Amino acid sequence: MLKTFKILGWTILAIITFLVLYIIAVYLISKITVNSDSAFIKEQKTIPIYILSNGVHTDIVVPVVNDIKDWRNQIQFSQTQSKDSLMNYIAFGWGDKGFYLDTPEWSDLKTSTALKAAFGVSSSAMHTTFFKQLKEGEDCKRILISKENYQKLVSYISESFSNPTNPEWIEGHSYGKKDAFYEAKGSYSLFYTCNTWANNALKAANQKASLWTVYDKGIFCHYK
Repeated sequence: MLKTFKILGWTILAIITFLVLYIIAVYLISKITVNSDSAFIKEQKTIPIYILSNGVHTDIVVPVVNDIKDWRNQIQFSQTQSKDSLMNYIAFGWGDKGFYLDTPEWSDLKTSTALKAAFGVSSSAMHTTFFKQLKEGEDCKRILISKENYQKLVSYISESFSNPTNPEWIEGHSYGKKDAFYEAKGSYSLFYTCNTWANNALKAANQKASLWTVYDKGIFCHYK
C-alpha cells in the first residue's frame, strides 16, 4: 500500500513538474522573435495579409484572388451556406478535427477529444472563412508582404491540406454562413497547436514570428 502511494506521489509530482516547465517554456520561447523587419527592408511589400485571433485561435487571412493565387479554384463559395461570392479575403485556420467538428462549445468538450488532441493521436482539419473586409485592432493585424514571400505563404497553406491541389471538403460542417472545413495534414498536440501552425505560416513567409509558440499571444506580441 505504501509503495502504491509513493508511485502515485512521484507520478503527480512528475506531471506537475512537466506542466510548470511547459508553461515557462511556452512563455519564454514565444518572446523570442525571428525574421525581424530589417532583414527584408529592401523588399517591395504590396500584398496585404492579416493575422486574426478569436482570443484563443489564430487565422492567417489572405486575398481571395490576386495575380499570384486564385483560391476560388480550391476553396469554393458554393461550399459555404451563404454561397456569397462577393468576398475579398479568406482566412485559414488549421486545427484538431475533433475540436473543430465535435466541440462547437466548451461545454461539448469530451475527455477523449481533449486527450487525443493533447497527445497528437487525432487527425486535423482546415477551417476557412470568407470576409468582405476586416477591421484592424488588437486581435486583427494587417501586414504587407512581398510577392515572393506571399508565394511562399501560399505554398505553405496549400501543403497543409491533405490534398493540396484539390482540398477535400468536409460537407455538413460549419460555424456560420461563410465558412467551411477541409481535410488537413498533421496532428494537433501540446507542442504543435493551431497557433503553432499560424506562427509557422509567418515564418514560411519570412515575416516576424515567435521562435515557437502554442498560443495566440505568442504571435501577436511581435505585432504591437
